[in-house]
Amino acid sequence: MHIEPGVVDGAKMVLAYGTAAAAAGYSLKLVADDLKAHSIISFGVRSVLAVAAVFVFFEVFPHFAVGISEVHFILGTTILLLLGAGPATVGLAGGLLIQGALFAPSDMPMFFVNVTTLLFPLFVIDALAKRIIPEQKAYVDCSYSEVLKLSFAYQGGVIAWVAFWAFYGQGFGAENMSAVGSFGAAYLLVVLVEPIADLAVLAGAKLLRDTRQSGLFFQRLFNPA
Repeated sequence: MHIEPGVVDGAKMVLAYGTAAAAAGYSLKLVADDLKAHSIISFGVRSVLAVAAVFVFFEVFPHFAVGISEVHFILGTTILLLLGAGPATVGLAGGLLIQGALFAPSDMPMFFVNVTTLLFPLFVIDALAKRIIPEQKAYVDCSYSEVLKLSFAYQGGVIAWVAFWAFYGQGFGAENMSAVGSFGAAYLLVVLVEPIADLAVLAGAKLLRDTRQSGLFFQRLFNPA
């Protein structure tokens, strides 16, 4: 998910700066919450893992341009469940920044647009997870329906933000609407695949229960709230 350069530009970028600043502020809250339950070393390790994972998702996993953006297998729900919301925000922002700076510098003017699009849906599924996953259940024991809801919410949020930026930046012309529709339709593939990937990763995580005290994973992954 890299919105094409020029979709939002000029004075309209002010809104992107504002939304990115708001996302940064809320991310700091999530980081502070994480540090109340984990050591700073654990937070640092999980953040590095999240950055590396996001970089792989963007640069190594298959991705293709459709309409006004690119379709990526971001696996935001996987990162949240395994590493926690605080490290996930660091991973999404850091991975996007590194990938753009090293491999797609032409995308850098759109960094604030793209980071907003990634982070706000993450905030939504972090709140949603607290509502739909019972407190007595560890994340490794999540059901398919629970993971599916989170994945739909995250990917749906990405689609909604991409559509918002497109219409905000380029209006409601037929060509722009067609480009947005093409992107949304293509992204449905991610919505269908991600829950399966999430469950596969969680199943693998069950084999690593002995590492629950190592700080490599979010505490809730193996423990009830």
